[in-house]
Amino acid sequence: MEIDKVAELKSFLKVLPPVEFSCVYGSSLHPNNNDKSSMVDYIIGVSDPEQWHSENMESNEDHYAWMVSLGGAKLITQTADVIGVGVHFNPFVTWNDKVHILVDNLDIGDVNSVNLRAAVSAALLLLPSKFTEEDLYSKICSLSYMGDLRMLFAEDKNKVKRIVEGQFGLFQSMYKPFLQEYEAKELLTFSSPNAHQANISQDCSLSMTHSLLHSLPPLVRRKMGIKLGEKKVLNNSGQVLHDLVIGSREEAARCMQKVLRRTVMVSSARQAVSGFLATGGINATRYLASKVRKASKSWK
Repeated sequence: MEIDKVAELKSFLKVLPPVEFSCVYGSSLHPNNNDKSSMVDYIIGVSDPEQWHSENMESNEDHYAWMVSLGGAKLITQTADVIGVGVHFNPFVTWNDKVHILVDNLDIGDVNSVNLRAAVSAALLLLPSKFTEEDLYSKICSLSYMGDLRMLFAEDKNKVKRIVEGQFGLFQSMYKPFLQEYEAKELLTFSSPNAHQANISQDCSLSMTHSLLHSLPPLVRRKMGIKLGEKKVLNNSGQVLHDLVIGSREEAARCMQKVLRRTVMVSSARQAVSGFLATGGINATRYLASKVRKASKSWK
């Protein structure tokens, strides 16, 4: 992203109390986006949400709905934690002036590398033995929307395709280290019929399937273990690992897909309710209506 654009995006943070982490994302940042009315989506991370909201309410009370007068920062934080998934959502903060990280004092970048490896592993489990780079990135991107209730009526049906085509180079740069790692382990083989993208072949054996499963998030593995069963094994370092009991790669892929879909569905439903309460009925209806209008265009 250009330096001037980064400075412009960072300027919004000047009206807020200090934050430990901030990134921007969304269709408005796509190189091929021509909709100048698109919102810029920010994620802000702080170590003490209640204290941060309390400070922000003093200077930006208009960022909040009815909760300000009813319960203040404590109610805002409790709604996000208990009903939602720990995120306060506001779609209509006014500002007149791949995920792009603007501030990172929490080493989120390091954590993100673990997430990227997990996303590659999950996508590979859902792909056949031969596929293209675009197939891989599309599958990775689709993981975020698997089970998301918004995809039923409030999202562009071509969203994944647009994201991948619009930021293909960014996907390549983000995932190149992990693809090279898997190539070195002989899990993947690459051939390049053209300069744009590679054709990829993967080893679909059970041993390689177990290797991919080990890279999935612990919560996903635990939920899969409840369904498939687990066994204890020793690794080369003498550590005890809990290995999933699988009869075939297809069984593992189906189980993982069900777990991911269920996890995303529950999280999206909780966050939808939390967002409705946080923004108030009128703002929530405005936001949903705008999403439905945008989505409806893709279904024509």
